[in-house]
Amino acid sequence: MKRSGLWNDIKKYKILLLMLTPAVLFFLLFAYVPMAGIVLAFKQYNYTGGVFGSPWNGLDNFRFFFDSGDAWRVTRNTGLYNLAFIIVNNALQIFAAILLFEAAGPWFRKITQTVMFLPYFISWVVVGAIAYNLFNYDYGTINVLLGALGLEPLDIYNTASYWPLILIVVSAWKALGYGTIMYLAAITSIDTEMYEAAEIDGANVFQRIRRITIPNLYPTAIILMLLAIGNIFRGDFGMFYNMVGNNGLLFSSTDVIDTFVFRSLTTSNEIGMSAAAGFYQSILGFATIMLANYAVRKYDSDRALF
Repeated sequence: MKRSGLWNDIKKYKILLLMLTPAVLFFLLFAYVPMAGIVLAFKQYNYTGGVFGSPWNGLDNFRFFFDSGDAWRVTRNTGLYNLAFIIVNNALQIFAAILLFEAAGPWFRKITQTVMFLPYFISWVVVGAIAYNLFNYDYGTINVLLGALGLEPLDIYNTASYWPLILIVVSAWKALGYGTIMYLAAITSIDTEMYEAAEIDGANVFQRIRRITIPNLYPTAIILMLLAIGNIFRGDFGMFYNMVGNNGLLFSSTDVIDTFVFRSLTTSNEIGMSAAAGFYQSILGFATIMLANYAVRKYDSDRALF
C-alpha cells in the first residue's frame, strides 16, 4: 500500500518538525489552552463554582466595565501610546541604522551597536528604579541639578502631563538598539551594485539613501509595523507598572488596559470585569491587525502578512 503524501512529508522533515515541537507546545499551553478562560467574561465568578461552574451573567461584566468611566480613558491611552511608540521608535531605528551604515567604520559600528543594544536587556524594574532616582522630588538627580542652578524643582511624580513624553523617550531608548540591528541587517542585504552604479552616476550619499536605501527598507518596515499594530491595544505592562506603579495622580495619562486589568484583580477582585476588559482588548487587537493587513494587501499584496 502506497503511503500518503502527508506521511512522506512527516518522515522527510521529521528533524525540522521535532525542532518545531517546543514552539508549538509553548503556544498550545500558554496561548490556546488559556483561551477557554474567556468564558469568565460572561460569568459572575465565584470560587465555589470555579471557571466553568460559576453562573452566567450575560454582558453584565462588559456593562460594568463601560459604565465605570474607565473604558475610554484606558483605551485611548493604550492606543495613543502604542501608536507613538511605533512611529517614534521605527523612525529613530531607521535613522540610526542608515547613519551607522553610511557614516561608521566596521569597528565603530560594532561598538556602537553593542552600546545601543544594552538597554534592551535591562529589566523594567531596573529602569523604574533609575527613573525614580532621576525624577524624585526631594533627592532626584534632575531636581538636585535644578536646585544647584537656582531653579524651582519639578514635581514629576505628581504631574500627569510630564509622563507621555517620559514614557515615549524611555521606550525609544530601550528599543533603539534591537530595532536598529534589524534595519541594519536589511540594509546590508541590499545589493551593493546598486550603490556602486548610483555613485558612478554621480549620486551623493543623500540621494543614495533616498532612492535606494529607504525604498528597500519598505518591506522590513511594513512587516515590523504590522506586527506592532497587532499589539497596539496591548500595553507594555512591565513598562507602565514599573515606571508609574499605583500612583493614582498619574492614571489620567498613564493608565492602560493592562494596568487597569491588573489593578482590578488586585484591589477589587473583580475577576469577571477583568476578563471582560481583557476580552475587549483582544477584540480590538484582532480588528486592528485585520484592518491594517487589509489596507497593506490592497496597496501591495506581496507585503501583507496574509
